[in-house]
This record gives sequence, structure tokens and C-alpha cells, in this order.
Amino acid sequence: MTNIQILWADDEIDSLKSHLLFLKEKGYDVTPVTNAHDAIDAVKEQNFDVVFLDENMPGLTGLEALPQIKNIRPQLPVVMITKSEEENIMEDAIGSQIADYLIKPVKPNQILLCLKRLIDNKRLVSEKTTSNFRMEFQSMMNLGNASNAEEWADAYKKLIYWEMELDKSESKEMQEILAMQKSEANASFSKFVANNYLDWINNPDNEAPVMSSKLLARKVFPHLKKGTPTYLILIDNLRYDQWKMIQPIWNEIANVTDESNYFAILPTATQYARNAIFSGLMPMEIQQKYPDYWRNDEEEGGKNLFEEQLLGELIKRNKLDIKYSFTKITNHHDGKSLIDNILNLQHNDLNVIVYNFMDMLSHARTEMEVLKELANDEKAYRSITYSWFQNSPLMDAIKKLQGKEVQLFLTTDHGSIRVNSPSKMIADKATTTNLRYKTGKSMQFNPKEVFDIRNPHDAKLPKQHVSSAYIFAKNDGYFVYANNYNHFVNYYKNTFQHGGLSLEEMIVPMIRMQMK
Repeated sequence: MTNIQILWADDEIDSLKSHLLFLKEKGYDVTPVTNAHDAIDAVKEQNFDVVFLDENMPGLTGLEALPQIKNIRPQLPVVMITKSEEENIMEDAIGSQIADYLIKPVKPNQILLCLKRLIDNKRLVSEKTTSNFRMEFQSMMNLGNASNAEEWADAYKKLIYWEMELDKSESKEMQEILAMQKSEANASFSKFVANNYLDWINNPDNEAPVMSSKLLARKVFPHLKKGTPTYLILIDNLRYDQWKMIQPIWNEIANVTDESNYFAILPTATQYARNAIFSGLMPMEIQQKYPDYWRNDEEEGGKNLFEEQLLGELIKRNKLDIKYSFTKITNHHDGKSLIDNILNLQHNDLNVIVYNFMDMLSHARTEMEVLKELANDEKAYRSITYSWFQNSPLMDAIKKLQGKEVQLFLTTDHGSIRVNSPSKMIADKATTTNLRYKTGKSMQFNPKEVFDIRNPHDAKLPKQHVSSAYIFAKNDGYFVYANNYNHFVNYYKNTFQHGGLSLEEMIVPMIRMQMK
């Protein structure tokens, strides 16, 4: 046992000698005091790991001393001990940020369990998580052997489960082992997609997963009900692990009725994937059917300016007799307007809300050193997602729907991957600038590092030129031109990118919920 320092304040401390002796034998150092004033003085003079505080001491009570103790040391865990079970006393104590609450008479084992929770919790969780992962390790070795899209989705979810579990662990060794397994799984997934993608696109009924262009028809439209407003919220660039990170926040206000996924099309980039979602068409089909609504990579102007119009055309083609709205949030002011307007949308059968934040975050992280520090790995990136969502205008707006008979869908257009493996290529100036995919002509690259589609029409992608082709980076690769190679390798290394072929970019969440 390390030198854990405990302060115990109780006016009947003499009657607790057996408890103090028990803790001493367990290796804890206990400082006993008989009143709240002495407890406050002790906290000023010495660093304690935990305080046991009697609620009903004469003079200054424990409840009255609690805010003074927290003012001196805000992070110091305080355990309130009382004879009373009155609800208002418990509420006062909990509202004052106590760490735990025990009812007299307290048994030594209760105290020990409380200490384990407060002080040893992180170590115990870490050890248990590491132990469980060791037991699962053998089955994890087979994740790369998935034989169809559904099995790959399950494998990816399992990898994410353990990645987030091992966030709680201090075992760098286990985290590194899992990272290697994830990389190996991504390499196998890339081969799987390369072997099956064109078949999925051209024969969608032949064991193909639901993909971007079929998302609304398969996952949303069948659940629309007259008289029950449906809100479809698309947070751009939201990975499955980021959904799992913010799920506890959603659970406070809504019940998840279905947690599924779909596969983003290639390129896993906004102009392709999101236009495919709202049009119900592949990019080549959009260009052919609605030429005014499609912009190629090399063309000037925004590439997602006609999503509302494409959604309207999709609703018409599906012969849906519904009222709908389309709202796009691109800045904080738009978010504040959503808070004011969200209840006014209830007269519609379908309300689509596109919230652009995660994509802006990933791009800003590439450019800004401070964000690189704040989101330097997957765990930190998830943490930023949680902090943003918890305090976002989107969350404030959704909370206004509580108590309403409302159906919610939460999804995204694609995910992103942290890139670390540069892939050298040579191309002319007309080739696109995206780091995870390129479209152009006369491109030179290492064929082992890419999935290439030489005839874009085979994948229902538009051709910019007669000889245009597409290439996609696999696993954690990113394209770097031979000119000034070392500079750009270092500049983009460890940044979050999208457009290519990986578990993180392609297998993305589709969640259905009912408001509580």
C-alpha cells in the first residue's frame, strides 16, 4: 500500500478506534480530529487523499464545513458520514459535491470498499481491463478474417470497444498490441473492400452493405410516420468511436431503439458521400441526372451547395407525401438560431439538420499547433468530441424536444483516420489535393499502397477527363508529392484525414432514438 493519507473528523472519534486500527493494519495513515474546525485547519496544513466527515458534529457541522474544505482543496474527495437518512440532508451533501455517502453505524469493510472506489479505482479498473483484454486476445487475432460486410462491422465495433476500454488502462503494452491489431485489421479490410467494392456498387442486392446512396431509402424513409416529427441529424465526419463517446449524453434525453451502421462510399469525402446520401444516387448519376447540382473537384465554388434540392428530388422520386425542412449549421450563430427554431419544425414530418463541426475540427487541427496538442491521439480526439457536444448549441436545441413525441436519427457522412504512413506519388497540377484520395490523369504511385479505379464509371464516379482515374490511400496512408517530400511528410503526419479506405472512414454509425 502506498502512503495514503486519510483525515477522519468525528466528535465520537474515540468510539472508532477499532476502525482506525483496521485501516492502519491495511496500510493507511489516518489523522483523527474531533470537530469540523480542526478538520478545516488540518486540510490547510497537510495534503490528504480523502476526508471522512461526520455530518452532525456540534458547533460547526460537517455540512457547514464541507464548502470550506472544498474551497481550500476543490479536488479533495470528501465522504459524508451521518446517522440520518433524511432525503434533504442527502441532497444537500450530494449537491455540495461529496465523493460518497455512508450511513452510521459504519462497518470497517464499508470504509475499505469506499477507499478502494475513491483511491484505488483507477488502478483496479486498469488491472481488470488489462486482464480481460488478455483473455480476449486470442479471439481478437481472428478479427481480420471477416468474410462479409456485416462481420467487418462487428469486428470494427469490437476493436473500438477495446480501444476505449484500454483508455482506462495504464498498460501501454496492451494499448500497443491493440494498435497493431487494428492496423492489421485495416490492411485486411482494405483488401476486402478492393475485392468487393465494384460489385457492391453495380450489384447492390448481392450481399452489399447499405451504402451512402441507399441510406435514406433503407434506414429513414420506412420509419416516417404522419403526426410524429422525425429529426435526422447528420454530424459531419463523426466516427463510430466518437458516437460511443457521446452516447452517454444522448442517453440522458433519449432512448436508443436501434444502433446500426452503414458503409460510406468512396471517396469518403463530403462532396461525394453527403451528396450521395441526400440524392439517393451515386456521384456519376447525380452529374448525369442533375448536372446543375454537381461540381467536380477541379471546378470553382462549393461542392455541397445543393443538398436541399437533391433531398427534395429524392423525396419526389420515392413518392413520399411529407412536409420536410433542411437546415445546415456552419457556425455558432447558425447553432443559436437552431435553438430558437427547433420547436417550430415540429409541424414537419421530416427535419434534416446538417451540423458541420467535426470536419472543421479535423481541418483546423491540421493547421493549428494548439489543436494538435489538444487532440494528439485517438483518446484526446474523442475527449474533444465529448466536450464540444456536451456544450454545443446542437445539444441545447435537442434538449428542447424532451417530453415531445419525436423520433430522432443521428448519423454522419464519413469518418476520418489519423495518418502516419506517407505514400509518394507523382502527378500533374490538375490532380486533386486531398491527402487520402486523388483523381486525375497520368498519376504515378505504388500500387501496393493504393486501391485504384482506372475507369471511374465502374464505381459510378464522374470522369473529369477521358483518361481520369481515382486512387485511394489504404490503412493510415497519405499521399505526398515527390517535390518537397520531407516537409509535407512531417507537416501532415499524425493528422486526421478522410477520403480514403479504412474502417474508420467507411463504417459509420446510424442511430435511431425516441425522445424521453
